[in-house]
Amino acid sequence: MEKRSVTTFAGNPVTLLGKEIKVGDKAPEFVAVNGDLSPFSLKDVEGKVKLISAVPSVDTGVCELQTIRFNEEASKLNDVAIITISEDLPFAQARFCGAKGIENAVVVSDYKDTEFGLNYGFLMEEFRLLNRGIVVLDKDNMVRYVEYVKENTDHPDYDKAIEAVKALI
Repeated sequence: MEKRSVTTFAGNPVTLLGKEIKVGDKAPEFVAVNGDLSPFSLKDVEGKVKLISAVPSVDTGVCELQTIRFNEEASKLNDVAIITISEDLPFAQARFCGAKGIENAVVVSDYKDTEFGLNYGFLMEEFRLLNRGIVVLDKDNMVRYVEYVKENTDHPDYDKAIEAVKALI
């Protein structure tokens, strides 16, 4: 399995597992878990532009703000699926979404098989959490924008991600 040391968590280097995804790649399939424990895959949002927002945990400040921001953006974008994914258990995600009014974005968990983390190269080996970042896919699931943040306590570039989405709709 490919390993990369390209990011930090609270200033400490971490190792990302899986192949780095790049613009122009066909998006790998993955199965995550919805809040009701049913499976989620890209087929559930087929035919839409997709923004995948990877966060280490919705229970942290930056992840909370990132999830809220993209939930707000989802209400303004037609025919776009905003997907937030973390390793949090679906029950914790549901509690968070209820408390924060997250209703426009899809929030799914990668806890079970870490398929997203490994297939997209976002899984931090040291913590079994996802590296913060963004992946934008077009309607045919081709990767059109990718950001792996360099420091996990930093915000991603929201504007560039939204710009990439708008260029596809």
